[in-house]
Amino acid sequence: MRRGLSVFNVTALALGLAFLYLPIVILVIYSFNASRLVTVWGGWSTRWYLALLSDNAMLEAAWISVRIAFLSATAATVLGTLAAVALVRGGRFRGRVVFSGLVYAPLVMPEIITGLALLLLFVAVDVERGFWTVTLAHATLTMCFVTVVVQSRLLSFDMSLEEAARDLGCPPLKAFFTVTLPLIFPAVAAGWMLAFTLSLDDLVIASFTTGPGSVTLPMRIYSEVRMGVKPEINAVSTIMIALVAIGVIVAAVVTKRGAIVRERATGDR
Repeated sequence: MRRGLSVFNVTALALGLAFLYLPIVILVIYSFNASRLVTVWGGWSTRWYLALLSDNAMLEAAWISVRIAFLSATAATVLGTLAAVALVRGGRFRGRVVFSGLVYAPLVMPEIITGLALLLLFVAVDVERGFWTVTLAHATLTMCFVTVVVQSRLLSFDMSLEEAARDLGCPPLKAFFTVTLPLIFPAVAAGWMLAFTLSLDDLVIASFTTGPGSVTLPMRIYSEVRMGVKPEINAVSTIMIALVAIGVIVAAVVTKRGAIVRERATGDR
């Protein structure tokens, strides 16, 4: 009986992983295809990566996406961390339920609704849509994810460490930045990476809030795919996958180092 269940579990796991990652593997392999036809294998080649260097529209869209992702992730990390601190340490202040609902709303709200709401807001306040409206929209979308990640870490944080620093004469704000923030930094870094990835990947909200001269990479890829998949798209998609993989590895290393720091702090205590 157990052997049957084990075979079933392994088979289900293999099929699930194949469903998720086999298309990505095929995309990466065909990014090195020498043939211009994306469905016909013509041998190994890096010609399409070199072709990207002359595709100014794609490079410009990629640079815009990276800048938007960096700025929006940074803003979302700062605001999300502050929101997490308020929810965990603020007690039962007036308006807590409303504040929590506003913070977590983007988690459950469809992106098309969020994008439309932000578009109507920018139109109502007569803000010219472009680079900064997309950045603000992405910061609004990703802040809730940072809040969830940091809040889960603060809930398990040992407050006696910060209290010990305050008992020794350290002001509350300085105690937070010198004791609490370094210990929860892996969660903050993970939240930043998640926000950066979500911003880099977003298509729906950017489509609603963008303007002339601020076309992001997902929008550029989508517009070109509608007319047919080019080999250069496989190449740029592979580069994005590599960047995300490097980010995940970096986040894992930072998290591991944070765990070591926490263990040392607990041992010294």
